[in-house]
Amino acid sequence: MPNIIANGIQIEHETFGESSSPPLLLIMGLGAQMIFWDEEFCEQLAKRGHYVIRFDNRDIGLSTHFDEAGVPDVMQAVNAWLQGEKVASLYSLDDMAADAVGLLDSLGIEKSHICGASMGGMIAQTVAIRHPSKVLSLISIMSSTGDPELPQAQPEAMEALLTPAPQERQAYIENTLAMMKTIGSPGFPFDEMRMRKLAERTFDRSFHPEGMARQLLAVITHGDRTSSLNSVSVPTLVVHGADDPLVAVEAGRATANAVSGAQLLIVDGMGHDLPPGTWPPIIDAITRLTRQTGA
Repeated sequence: MPNIIANGIQIEHETFGESSSPPLLLIMGLGAQMIFWDEEFCEQLAKRGHYVIRFDNRDIGLSTHFDEAGVPDVMQAVNAWLQGEKVASLYSLDDMAADAVGLLDSLGIEKSHICGASMGGMIAQTVAIRHPSKVLSLISIMSSTGDPELPQAQPEAMEALLTPAPQERQAYIENTLAMMKTIGSPGFPFDEMRMRKLAERTFDRSFHPEGMARQLLAVITHGDRTSSLNSVSVPTLVVHGADDPLVAVEAGRATANAVSGAQLLIVDGMGHDLPPGTWPPIIDAITRLTRQTGA
């Protein structure tokens, strides 16, 4: 997979489809490498006429790591945030949005459809807010506005997310399986073999839990984007699972309500993941949206 220097850092990325097709940038979530955008999912989007780009966010995968900054105390930071205290962060979602825009610039792409999942949805929202001239349409999947008044994650889901990743390979794989079963989609079969292979590939490609800790601080320090989302004027699609235990479905509704004219797709049985059973309605909805722009 190629890498490129953009916004002053190295960004690992991969493309699917014809470069002459309308670009669709996929931004993955907290601590998740770009391979969490399943290759078949990307290929299906490419077959629908998109030039699909997936990439590793900063501090994860094969993009630039910021290990010289040290590892923050995540639990202390989360507890402080929940109590309304100020939390410092090495970088922000604004910086991560600038990375995404820098990648597009380095690839010679003037405008793109921007799609993000979870934290990636927050980054995609920030791209649309801060860099509107780069955005053809916005797709926010299982994400949130950052409004602290929205329902919080279910305790078991938050615990699964924040439990430190084991350092040993097999223990890491089993821990990942347990976490995905906890936050995943109760209405769709859990494909353990598929998830096991993804966990194995993730560990072998780049085991780097320190980056996830720094990314989490970027999320919790970014604040409420609701009023800023009012300024987004591009066609927007919000996708959310009806049974998401980590980012409640109310967060998806709030995101759609914040953007004038936004379309909302709530997928019954979907949790905080993208199992293959959810792909048909999501890919259909994304394609309808991107075709709506005429680009």
